[in-house]
Amino acid sequence: MSWNPTHSPDCETEAGLDALETVIIPRARDLGGFEVRRALPSKDRQMVGPFIFFDQMGPAEFITEGGIDVRPHPHIGLGTVTYLYKGEFEHRDSLGTHQMIHPGEVNWMLAGRGVTHSERTSAQTRATRHSLFGIQTWVALPEDREEMAPAFEHHGADALPLLEEAGSSARLILGTAWGERAPVTMQSDIFYADVTLAPGGHLPLPDDHEDRGIYVTQGEIEIAGETFEAGRMMVFRPGDRISVKAGPQGARVMALGGETLNGPRYMWWNFVSSSPDRIEEAKKDWKAADWDNGPFRLPPGDEEEFIPITDDMDNMKIKR
Repeated sequence: MSWNPTHSPDCETEAGLDALETVIIPRARDLGGFEVRRALPSKDRQMVGPFIFFDQMGPAEFITEGGIDVRPHPHIGLGTVTYLYKGEFEHRDSLGTHQMIHPGEVNWMLAGRGVTHSERTSAQTRATRHSLFGIQTWVALPEDREEMAPAFEHHGADALPLLEEAGSSARLILGTAWGERAPVTMQSDIFYADVTLAPGGHLPLPDDHEDRGIYVTQGEIEIAGETFEAGRMMVFRPGDRISVKAGPQGARVMALGGETLNGPRYMWWNFVSSSPDRIEEAKKDWKAADWDNGPFRLPPGDEEEFIPITDDMDNMKIKR
């Protein structure tokens, strides 16, 4: 199936560099011996559509018994999306979910008024040398849905629309694009796709979304004759028709965007909200650690530890 029959695969970029609003160079963060590259939020841009957090995890190689252990921690006001190229995660959450995540699959955890989850490398995977490479994003919820009930969905790779053309492919992870719709239940207008481009291949960005961006994970792309290498996020001006071209080695990119929200969001640690008072309330609830009577629970099967709020964290400013 063609991802956009109205575009010729030989089309050129239809807008110049003036259509490129922002170029974001992710900052590296060390998460205890494991490095991630964080593109959102940045000093130049808080969100692309409703996407408010964007981390590239790896690529990393682990020796025997190595792996990732993200202890139970809370979220409010957002949805998390985990998408892997290589490796796996074992996901548990306070809804009772216990789900393995493999490449090409999508985990959508809707935090709403509050959820807790953990992400770990499974014991089986730790027994051998293994790798990890993927993207984790947060989607800020519309203001009138920030306090909705938490929920979880998992969809295998076969359930996600796969569009192919001239040696290139696009797997639609969330939302709508190129005439297709992903099966994940969304709360706002959005699109998110894993795109692999053949050498010299073109990707027309959907022009029916207000905000659009591209993050290059492998290879390089050209926009109006200028080259952008892996580890760059480009955000485009609304309204312009955009097509990007892969370099001579091809490219893999994540295309993302959607409807802008009604205003900026406040962030502190893992909390996102349109209200700073709501974030303060969530901080107090997590610090209280009242798993029986408070709003947060620990994930069944992973209740022996959690990430606490420390004095250093408590002194952090709520960002907007």
